[in-house]
Amino acid sequence: MTATALTAERRLAGGRGRWLALAVVLSAVFMQLLDTTIVTVAVPSIQADLDTSFGMVQLVLAGYSLTFACTLITGGRLGDSYGRRRLFVIGMLGFVLTSALCGAAPNGTTLVISRLLQGMFSGLMFPQVLAIIQGLFDEGSRPRALGAYGASIGLATISGPVLGGALIAADVFGSDWRSIFYLNLPIGIVALTGALRIVPETYGDRGRRLDLTGAVLVTAGLFLLVLPLVVGRDQGWPAWTWVLLALSVPVLAVFVAQQRLLSARPGGDPLVRLRLFGQRSFSVGLAVSLVFFAGIPSFFFVFILTLQAGLGYSAVHAGSVTLGFAIFVAVASARSSAVVRRLGTGTLSLGTALLVLGMAGVVLTLHLAGTGLHGYQLLPALAVAGAGAGLFLAPVTGVIVAGLPQRDAGSASGVLATAQQVGAALGIAVVGVIFFGLLGANAQRSIDAVGPGLQHEIASAGLSSAQQHGVLAGFTRCFTDRAHATDPSATPRSCARVTAQVAKMPRAVASAVLDEAMPHARRHDFARTLEQALTWQLGVFALSFVLVLALPRVRGADVATVPGA
Repeated sequence: MTATALTAERRLAGGRGRWLALAVVLSAVFMQLLDTTIVTVAVPSIQADLDTSFGMVQLVLAGYSLTFACTLITGGRLGDSYGRRRLFVIGMLGFVLTSALCGAAPNGTTLVISRLLQGMFSGLMFPQVLAIIQGLFDEGSRPRALGAYGASIGLATISGPVLGGALIAADVFGSDWRSIFYLNLPIGIVALTGALRIVPETYGDRGRRLDLTGAVLVTAGLFLLVLPLVVGRDQGWPAWTWVLLALSVPVLAVFVAQQRLLSARPGGDPLVRLRLFGQRSFSVGLAVSLVFFAGIPSFFFVFILTLQAGLGYSAVHAGSVTLGFAIFVAVASARSSAVVRRLGTGTLSLGTALLVLGMAGVVLTLHLAGTGLHGYQLLPALAVAGAGAGLFLAPVTGVIVAGLPQRDAGSASGVLATAQQVGAALGIAVVGVIFFGLLGANAQRSIDAVGPGLQHEIASAGLSSAQQHGVLAGFTRCFTDRAHATDPSATPRSCARVTAQVAKMPRAVASAVLDEAMPHARRHDFARTLEQALTWQLGVFALSFVLVLALPRVRGADVATVPGA
């Protein structure tokens, strides 16, 4: 770092300017992580407007996370060498431009490509934030800054459905789903201006060259690992997905071996400083991050899907159900510093315990309410879970990273953020397999739940025994095919046939099949499936609780300076 840059940094760190700089970089964190979840509620709108397949729209969701995860480690290393602010500005500029491309996309292919590029620029920008915070704040003020960083991550991760639903409902200037991308433009322009005017330039070890071999290996390995996870279920897990998963193991193993050799060589300059993994706080914290982030995004994936595709909620209604979770994340994050001062790393144990309790409450509510579920009934359980998420997300970064030396901040933040993204992709992949498998397995039970009522209705319409049997058989085939479909919005051929069949019969028959039995069976199937699938979240958060116990015990006053650096 030059003397001029160091003087500017110290001057900024000594005044209010550092908090303005923090606001600038956290606005970027919020915006780019918001884009991992905000698209969730827009899936039906995008699919209808662009007349594209469900698999293509899933790539819009997954493609962003794919390139985001693959770029993070290299992005952190580039920031260390060539300047954190410089990479932040480059990433933000690219993010704004690709957001505009996403909003203006005329078809699904253009939207997918734009999202891939958007994720790549996010990967360049994101790891700079933590490194900038490490440089701006001293040990006394760093806990508050890291608390705000963690709170921003938590709020962005779970407020996407709320904000996305509100924007789609508002339909600003007829933009419909496109407004969720256009929202990034004004925020990004303000952040760019602030970064250029307020944020000082900082470096890790300036002048070190990028380890191109390591960058290629880790990017290839992560691509081979994450791509099958994010698209495998929608493609029916073809052979090539398993081949890529298998190939990721030797490629990542070669990367680790290459990094070890480079570290041992005099003057070696590895992409990832493997000494980080020798520090208990970092290695255990990495595992905690990987496991924890496998729980939160996967929960919202199946939860929003159930509300919209299963219970028939609109985008804004589905988003509003998660509002209680978001509010309590914000409240708990704001109060987490006070809790940390009393409990230290025990705050993370409390947070994960509350998440387990909250998820158990969601399961119990679903079981008791059944198909008569109303969103407000989930508020108490979601409030408890949100409080737990806030108490975990806000301080966890301080526990894991704050004790690391400044020169390692960029590399460490890139590895941690990569673990979070890989965890999210893994969680969604696993819960997707569980959820859609259970959806098909529960189909017959849902048919049995509505069968007697449907049979009574069509018998009352005066149909012959043969006609009644034909209608019931058609209904059963239609519902079974829909429950086993990879696209919840698709209309199987058997459903088109039963629709044509009942259209020729008395209106009461069509109403009984299409307006009553089919929606009721669908609600029954999705509600029961969600209840069962949430055992994944219970297990993930319980494992997070156990892993947190393995972290070094740190007093509240020392959270910002975890030993072992």
